[in-house]
Amino acid sequence: MAETDANGPRDGRQRIPPLSPFEEQAKFTRAIRVGDQIIVSGNIGVEEDGTIAPDAGRQAERCFEQIVSYIQQLGGRSDDLVRVRMFVTDIADAEVVTAAFTKFCGHARPTGPLGAVAALAAPFSVEIEAEAVVGAGQ
Repeated sequence: MAETDANGPRDGRQRIPPLSPFEEQAKFTRAIRVGDQIIVSGNIGVEEDGTIAPDAGRQAERCFEQIVSYIQQLGGRSDDLVRVRMFVTDIADAEVVTAAFTKFCGHARPTGPLGAVAALAAPFSVEIEAEAVVGAGQ
């Protein structure tokens, strides 16, 4: 069994520190770096004060703010993004979510889908995950 410390197993992987009790309980990591790859789990648009914007566009912007922050914390840059997966509960929100994508990621031109799902945990209407390769940026 691997040794652990405050940030999880000491296995050569870099992780951002846990941000909620759930992460500790579930042994979940929001973002992890393995070698030159950074993988960011699905993000939901919780504001810093704990509130949730009712509109999908702001939820998407908040997701991307978090994703970029996590990538930076792990030694990457937004230019290093190579894949983004976007999920919405209402496909009518695709335009505002795409606008947020373009604002935060368009310069990197990553791959990735935007698709509708049946449901996310209420009251969220957007969830976004991402991958970056450190040094891949232009």
